[in-house]
Amino acid sequence: MQYLTYFLVLIAVILLNITGFVGSITPAIPGPPLCLIAMTIVYFFFPGSVSTTLLIVMLVLCLIAATIDYFAPMLVTKLGGGSKHAMVGSTIGIIVGLFFPPWGIILIPFVGAFVGELIANFKIGKALKVAFLSFLSFMLTVGFKLILCSIIAFFSIKACF
Repeated sequence: MQYLTYFLVLIAVILLNITGFVGSITPAIPGPPLCLIAMTIVYFFFPGSVSTTLLIVMLVLCLIAATIDYFAPMLVTKLGGGSKHAMVGSTIGIIVGLFFPPWGIILIPFVGAFVGELIANFKIGKALKVAFLSFLSFMLTVGFKLILCSIIAFFSIKACF
């Protein structure tokens, strides 16, 4: 492989992995799929460096992560007795929190869920419970996505060298 091609592939893999990590925290960017695209690029440009089995396993894990990321907040909010207002508040909190890293990303979704549930029910105790469960759900899904991105990035970048 020519040096320029190798360099461009390496830069693409690194940028996709970095964007994947950012996307694991932000709701608008699909984090693990971007890392999976990086691994797929490595798979095709460096034959034999990433096994087909590993690629398929990571694809399945990305699908599981997307499913969990989509359904976990709704399920946890519903199990906790929360309303749709709490979910909307948490989502708005995630978006607003992006402008105040790192603590804004963690705390503002909690505040958003709390305010949303408070608007729906006017009960502080219930609003705190739902906000905590929403926060816990967010942290667990983000943690899972970050771990998955770390594994994919490790194998992708290792295969380049």
